[in-house]
Amino acid sequence: MKHVIFSLLFKFQGTKHQMSRKKIKVIIYAFLLWFVIHQLVIITDGLNDENTKTDIAVIYGNTVHENGTISERLKARLDRGIELYQDSSVKTLFVSGGLGKEGFYEGDKMQEYLIQKGIPAEKIVVDNNGINTKQTTLNFIKQFGKDKSITIVSQYYHISRAKLAFRKNGIKNVSGAHCNYFEIRDFYSCIREFFGYYSYLLTN
Repeated sequence: MKHVIFSLLFKFQGTKHQMSRKKIKVIIYAFLLWFVIHQLVIITDGLNDENTKTDIAVIYGNTVHENGTISERLKARLDRGIELYQDSSVKTLFVSGGLGKEGFYEGDKMQEYLIQKGIPAEKIVVDNNGINTKQTTLNFIKQFGKDKSITIVSQYYHISRAKLAFRKNGIKNVSGAHCNYFEIRDFYSCIREFFGYYSYLLTN
């Protein structure tokens, strides 16, 4: 009798273990499917510029080298902003970044580059406290309010999260314009954006 009971308990535990493994597999596969679909959506959104006229281009900061020169990634963002200004797609350029570990304010360096490229100083608004995407949004609203139409200028993978940040804070007329700069690091950046997007979506 004891042998029968132990045998039944063993089979029951084995069945529970198999069911648990199946559930874990289903959860993993569902997450991977969700991840792949999300990546396709944000990449498509980022690469497909709306090409609409707006009031202001919001250009996000990035690395400034120790010698004070801007990185190629940041240069590409600024060049895209210049294109938008020159073809009258935007009227003003809002450059936003923080103080990098190299000791330079990204906003100031962005302004310098734009002026060197012929953009009038009065058409550039500098934000040196844009330490992240969310803070750039808040700084923009403090400067301009919520009634302006804007074009996000950044890497393609960043466009969706930046749009989300503005829309969650009350600015609805938001477009995107990606810069033409691609690198191996984009694989890591796309993965990071997955988690960053939902962090912004689920928090205030």
